[in-house]
Amino acid sequence: MGIVLMIHSLVRVLILLVAVVAILKLGFGWLAKKPFDGMDRGVTSGFSGLMELQALLGIIILLGGAFTGIGFPVNRIEHAVAMIAAVVVAHLPMRWKTAPDGVHQRNNLFAVLGSLLLVLIGLTAVTGGK
Repeated sequence: MGIVLMIHSLVRVLILLVAVVAILKLGFGWLAKKPFDGMDRGVTSGFSGLMELQALLGIIILLGGAFTGIGFPVNRIEHAVAMIAAVVVAHLPMRWKTAPDGVHQRNNLFAVLGSLLLVLIGLTAVTGGK
């Protein structure tokens, strides 16, 4: 279980890096009224894909804890619920595939920001606000 937890910790760094790139790329593209391009699509897809991987690893850790006697503490359940909501929000850009460029970039930007807000809430649940 230790290796899964280590990978879970490393993936969060990748998520943060991709999120920063996505926020900058989508934000500047939206404000400069640039067309939605392949890199915009790539960073948005990369972000949602990494969120999926992180959720899968988290579910493995959660279920692994049940089998090792830790059970399902409330803070882990709250963390899991917030993080699953974050994954759902990270996938909202799929709904705007046919939107005009400015709307597409704006909505994708807010989806990434909303997902990160839910991640922050989920981290607060598992760490107790520390």
